[in-house]
Amino acid sequence: MTSLPPIRTLRAANPSPLTGTGTNTWLLGATELAVIDPGPDLPAHLESILAAVGPGQRISHILVTHAHLDHSALAPRLAAITGAPILAFGTATEGRSPLMRRLAPSLPPHGEGLDLDFTPDERLSDSTTLHGPDWSLAAVHTPGHLGGHLCLALGDILFSGDHVMGWSTSVVSPPDGDMSAYMASMARLQSQSWSRFLPGHGDPVENPRQRLDELVTHRLQREAQILQALNDGPARIPTLAARIYRDIPVQLLPAAERNVFAHLIDLTSRNLTMAAPALHPEAEYSRL
Repeated sequence: MTSLPPIRTLRAANPSPLTGTGTNTWLLGATELAVIDPGPDLPAHLESILAAVGPGQRISHILVTHAHLDHSALAPRLAAITGAPILAFGTATEGRSPLMRRLAPSLPPHGEGLDLDFTPDERLSDSTTLHGPDWSLAAVHTPGHLGGHLCLALGDILFSGDHVMGWSTSVVSPPDGDMSAYMASMARLQSQSWSRFLPGHGDPVENPRQRLDELVTHRLQREAQILQALNDGPARIPTLAARIYRDIPVQLLPAAERNVFAHLIDLTSRNLTMAAPALHPEAEYSRL
């Protein structure tokens, strides 16, 4: 690829504590456009996407990094209008690890915005490559935020979805989120050289290596904080979260508790902690 194809972004009007200023919809290409993360089902956002298609252009691919409503919900309407296929790893629950599949029936619903109606027209596996006249994208399976999360590599530029963002960390909420898988995905991205990340929320990440290192360090610090808190004796997740997350808005505390649970699942699988009577958000945890 001798020169970069045009890359444009449209930001949906769905700001919130979990989406920042809104979902980024990326348009890639000069003639045959790949729409990456069409976003939430908002009529105004649909109009913005269609208005961005100029003379001699058409939407040829609709790519969804993961099946959360703020990324995928608009895909069916956009596909119906344009005739473009919807491509993704799979449904909202595909890609879970065997442990998460085993835990899922015993866990309460969490309201993180899963798009349970989402089904792609075509499934993308890791390393699948898609082509347009002036672009080529490689799928990079990055489970962690969601089991079926994909990043999309345009050479050394990565459309990073919710896996890596500059403005915030990713929510990792079991059974959809998986801390063990998240850390493995981060290590995979760290092993490669990237020039820029284009995330699902917030501004482009211009220093990918630094941001990856920051995020991994952050998770390791959280892990250390949990283990340190358990040095005082067995505790439940609300107690641990209140000790660790001292400076976040109250409305984000439930998400923080789910992040703690994600770490505890990982720590227990590594025989560093134990859950009584079993892995569950309401269990009591202690150090081994």
